[in-house]
Amino acid sequence: MSERKDMELIAELVPAGSRVLDLGCGRGELLAYLRDHKGCTGYGIEIDDANVLACVERGVNVIQLNLEEGLSIFADQSFDVVLQLETLQHLRNTESMLRETARVGRIGIVSFPNFAHWPNRLRVMGGRMPVTRALPYEWYDTPNIRVGTYADFEVLARRNGLQVLDAFGIQRGRVVRFRPNLLASVAVFKFQRG
Repeated sequence: MSERKDMELIAELVPAGSRVLDLGCGRGELLAYLRDHKGCTGYGIEIDDANVLACVERGVNVIQLNLEEGLSIFADQSFDVVLQLETLQHLRNTESMLRETARVGRIGIVSFPNFAHWPNRLRVMGGRMPVTRALPYEWYDTPNIRVGTYADFEVLARRNGLQVLDAFGIQRGRVVRFRPNLLASVAVFKFQRG
């Protein structure tokens, strides 16, 4: 239930009728939701064969592409919104992909597991890596090649000349605006080029 609510909270950031690019779109659930509830159009980018097939079955436009190769196939500002949800932590070229997100879209929206969430801090203090709903893997089998925090992203955005338009955390399907670096398991940022 909270995963669906998390998706709806992020969908609220997308203006109705937007042209959307969803980087790492998975099975296309969010793009289908935006199409059906907000009249949005656009494309998903996905590398996994099974997810590409699921997108096609759902009627979602999808391009099979490795994000590590960048977004050179798209012109500047060719989308109203570029979504990069739960993908930054999987990429080697995180900073350049963030800049590409800002180049290709008028607005960028990113989300990622917030490693500074208090249960994660306690687990690390106890000498172990956290395993949670937002970080569901053991340290040795995780697809995440990096971890970050809400506060880390604020610094990264400034460093790359991005203007944060909105930012909050999500915890169990609810928006967290008070101390999100401590109290939220997922960080969400909406930004544009500064």
